[in-house]
Amino acid sequence: MARLIDSSVLIAAGRGHVSLDDITARYADEGVAISAVTASELLHGVHRAKTAAQREGREAFVEGLLGQVPVAPFDLAPPRIHAALWAELASRGLSIGERDLMIGATAIAQDSAVVTRDERIFPKIPGVRIERL
Repeated sequence: MARLIDSSVLIAAGRGHVSLDDITARYADEGVAISAVTASELLHGVHRAKTAAQREGREAFVEGLLGQVPVAPFDLAPPRIHAALWAELASRGLSIGERDLMIGATAIAQDSAVVTRDERIFPKIPGVRIERL
């Protein structure tokens, strides 16, 4: 089973709180990836940088990551799962951010666990396996 690394882990890695090399080594046998949605979140962070130096640092980290870690697409299978999850949660009166729900749907479609530091959101998504880091 592969591991889908969430942006919460990658942001921590970009800030030096965790080692991306350690994470990829830890899951080397199963493989790691990020979702297309996570790639977008990280690229958004590059564009939101307040200074040129911050932007350059973020861009170097993100582009290095994108060159090293495969990106799981949000093609037809994840949207089908996303729509079913969204409807199920809405019927129970629960609302989860659409990007997190898309990441969860991608993990289910890829038969992957989400590696995350997020203790609040992913546990609420039915069928998503979580590994906290």
